[in-house]
This record gives sequence, C-alpha cells and structure tokens, in this order.
Amino acid sequence: MKIFLISPVANADLDDESREEQKRIAVYVASLEAKGHQVHWPIRDTKQEDPTGGYMICYTNSQAMLDADEIHLWYNETSGGSKFDMGVAFAYVEMMDLKKKIVRANKDYICEKKKSLYKVFSYITG
Repeated sequence: MKIFLISPVANADLDDESREEQKRIAVYVASLEAKGHQVHWPIRDTKQEDPTGGYMICYTNSQAMLDADEIHLWYNETSGGSKFDMGVAFAYVEMMDLKKKIVRANKDYICEKKKSLYKVFSYITG
C-alpha cells in the first residue's frame, strides 16, 4: 500500500522537542515500511531545497498524496506546511470524493480544542 504521511518538516531540528518528535515519526514510518508499505515522508522524500519558494514542495506533496492509497496525519499545531497538506487532503477526500482512508497517526499526543483543523480530521476519521 502507498501511504502519504503529513508531518512537520520546517524547523524539525530546531530544539530537543522537535528532534524527539522527528524520532517518534521515524519509528512510525519504519513500522509501516516493515509491514511492506511504501511511505512518502516529506522530510525524507520531498526535495526541500526549492527555488520556486515552495511551489514545487506543495506540488510534489499534493501529487504524492493523490497517488497514495492512504493519507496518514502526524499533527503538530505549529506546522504550517502540514496545514497546507491537510487542506489538500480535505479537498481530495471530502470535496473531490477520492476514496482515501485518513489515519490520525499521533492522536494519543493531541489535546483537541473546540475548533481546529485537527478537529476537522477527527470528524472525518471518526
């Protein structure tokens, strides 16, 4: 199965908390790949040096998400790129009715607010 993982990229090594989060994400990715899944993990699989100012990153991730069977979400409130990817996922699954399962990868780490983009995905995934 092909999986696209929405997850934080920018400032991933900024501080100890971010580095620890990236370690947890790496373990998650490794567990999926050990089961034979092909995972597109943007921090590893999307070229981050982008002379277009981000257009190619957005395009590459959107295409990989379109090609994926499932979309997994590792949510971090501070990740602007993840929020963009979440908007793309929402458009694909809810607006274009593409049949893709969305999995909330780190739901045990999230404290849900009354209203947030993450809450939208809680609604979608049940």
